[in-house]
Amino acid sequence: MYVLMNSSQMDRTISRMALQVWEEFEDLNDLILVGIKTRGVPLARLIREKLKTFSNREVPLGAIDITFYRDDLSLVAEAPKVRGSDIPYPVDGRAILLVDDVLYTGRTVRAALDQVFEFGRPRVVKLAVLVDRGWRELPIHADFVGKYITTTENQIVKVQFPETDNTPEPRVLVVER
Repeated sequence: MYVLMNSSQMDRTISRMALQVWEEFEDLNDLILVGIKTRGVPLARLIREKLKTFSNREVPLGAIDITFYRDDLSLVAEAPKVRGSDIPYPVDGRAILLVDDVLYTGRTVRAALDQVFEFGRPRVVKLAVLVDRGWRELPIHADFVGKYITTTENQIVKVQFPETDNTPEPRVLVVER
């Protein structure tokens, strides 16, 4: 195991990502941040806080649970834990920024896209991830990436936040299976 990003490195990375998002969606008026549960939600909140600091604008925030949209649901668990989805704003014609912690095979993002389109038809959907670790199985890429890394099949990237992992500070770990 090793620490890929400590708390201050994550803070700088998230600041940079938020600035890139602000540059892409200049006025922020039609943007909705949508965190993919579980760890995409606190990451989306942090990006939202940075955007407010930089632009003095409050960007709407939603969260989606992709449990029932997974193509491997039968392999996950007999009784998967569903946490519910909430996008409390109309998505039709809006820009959606999907936010997740780690981009790996692309299957989570594919499921998230299915879920988003249940809420309506956005003008555009972009993807922001803290870590892109490669090993894609689907033709999906992130538009905003905090850090690209190369991993082996035996490594897992674990993003930890105090609210989801009961850790004192956020951090990113790379661990062996």
